[in-house]
Amino acid sequence: MSALVGIAWRSAWNRRFTLALTLLSIALSTFLLLGVERIRTELRANFSSSVSGTDLIVGARTGSTQLLLYSVFRIGAATNNVSWKSVQALAAHKGVDWVVPLSLGDSHRGFAVLATTPEYFEHFRYGNRQPLVLREGKPFSELFDAVVGAEVADQLGYHVGRKITLAHGSGELNLAEHADKPFTVVGVLARTGTPVDRTVHIGLNAMEAIHLDWIGGAPMPGVKIPAEQVRKFDLTPKNVTAALVGLKNRAAVFSVQRWVSTYPDEPLMAVLPGVALDELWRVVGVGENALMLMSALVALVSLAGLVSVVLAGLNERRRELAVLRAVGASLRHVLALLALEGAIVTLLGVLLGVLMAVLGIALLSPWLQSQFGLALHLSQPTLNEWALLAALLLSGWLASLLPGIRAYRLSLADGLSPRI
Repeated sequence: MSALVGIAWRSAWNRRFTLALTLLSIALSTFLLLGVERIRTELRANFSSSVSGTDLIVGARTGSTQLLLYSVFRIGAATNNVSWKSVQALAAHKGVDWVVPLSLGDSHRGFAVLATTPEYFEHFRYGNRQPLVLREGKPFSELFDAVVGAEVADQLGYHVGRKITLAHGSGELNLAEHADKPFTVVGVLARTGTPVDRTVHIGLNAMEAIHLDWIGGAPMPGVKIPAEQVRKFDLTPKNVTAALVGLKNRAAVFSVQRWVSTYPDEPLMAVLPGVALDELWRVVGVGENALMLMSALVALVSLAGLVSVVLAGLNERRRELAVLRAVGASLRHVLALLALEGAIVTLLGVLLGVLMAVLGIALLSPWLQSQFGLALHLSQPTLNEWALLAALLLSGWLASLLPGIRAYRLSLADGLSPRI
């Protein structure tokens, strides 16, 4: 067997320039398959880890997916707000341990602004119940303090002490700025790989302060309240967008959820973050199947290229194969020789593709995290990745059998006869 492997290796080496193109195509298909699988796996992990340790998300009655989108991912807008009275009633429920209100609607240079309470930094969790950590500075405490996410700080070059102004509404066009009430960056959060990285955090009272002289999304004509005078007013929020809720006992989650859904003062709903995340993934995760299908087609084309290259060179090798048979090689040996040659090319291509995938993750991970918030990590291959590698190796070996079967059918006389 070792002699057969040696012959197959030397035969492939003699045609190394031709087979190199096939090897490269197999390597690229392996790289694409593993890359798509790793991105899919990490994307789902990042997606599922956007919020953890929160038992319920409460908001105005709407779809569970929509509530999750605007409260956790800062996408879209609420159909209605939740009154502050309802938030207080929720916090007073006997089964509720803590409530973190969230107020959205403003932005800063395309990044969402989230108004909340200092308890947000204490109770919010992501990933495997990991707490938020400040890489510099402290949480907001004064009225016009702001804490920015890692991506906001990195993209805009912000550090503690930087003055910023917020804009009314979402989007990158700051058509209506609260320029008369600037904020000071007092903290920068460590990177989390979640929407927190792309968020500017301020206090709920600060959100009320910057809108004292606004009505209907525009400044009041002829009314201007300077920043130094806003503390004279009652800055208790009138309503919020949503609230994160932690329970004293998780066994009470359904009873609290039912209490929220039957709350008499206004229509509210409470969703379980894990259930809502699964529902949302079924909607947005459809594209992953298309990516995997595209990668599989690339792999199929690469294997078809392997078959084509071996078949194209088969006529040139008929004399070589006939000589092998003339010196005693059986038809089974010829079949095995070509199958081994294809297997060697496939194995080398897969190994090169794995190396390219490892280097790609190591080099592109910082860029993907900074540009798209997608954190890729070098880790042990998953079961799906092992299955893909095994499928590629098996497919390459099976693809190489086709030229072997054709060689098997070549007759010894045909191989040795002169061609005119």
